[in-house]
Amino acid sequence: MAEPGDTVLAARDLACLRGERAVFAGLSLAVPPGAALLLTGANGAGKSTLLRILAGLLRPAEGAVTWAGADIAAEPAAHAARLRYLSHQDALKPALTVAENLAFFAGLWGGAVGPALDALALGALADLPARVLSSGQKRRLALARLALAPVPLWLLDEPTTGLDAASVDRLGPLLAAHRSAGGIVVAATHIPLPLPDAREIRL
Repeated sequence: MAEPGDTVLAARDLACLRGERAVFAGLSLAVPPGAALLLTGANGAGKSTLLRILAGLLRPAEGAVTWAGADIAAEPAAHAARLRYLSHQDALKPALTVAENLAFFAGLWGGAVGPALDALALGALADLPARVLSSGQKRRLALARLALAPVPLWLLDEPTTGLDAASVDRLGPLLAAHRSAGGIVVAATHIPLPLPDAREIRL
């Protein structure tokens, strides 16, 4: 994991177009290790689009995203390996149990299923197929993937959708542990998140 001052996510003069309309333009940011950045604003303001650009899934109309000074577009596979991107979709396999869903991703990324279950209090649901979970439980299962093998960058799109207050609180220690190890969190959100001292960009 990155150490403070060692690795940084940055963007300079980003622009995104939707048809002929500029969603945003001239957007720059720099996020050091251990920091958190909140993306706020109305629906359609470009929060999800910006996350996808930071993930390397979309190319900006102008500008560039860099990691440790290097353009992420130059090595997309390396950038993909250093991040976890949680979109609006929970990306679960309905026929697999909660534990099996996590085991699938642990096989891809590494990490242990037990601690991931514990991180979002999913132990009692471990043997249930994902298809029977409530929307909030599915979101907790998607978030539990963050507790698998560590990576420096978490990009979270409305991570608390469907969660009750207790589940939002439970997310706090997971986010704090990631940041204390030098990890970066960038989250698009409409509600407050347990991310003390987070900076905010309103789009």
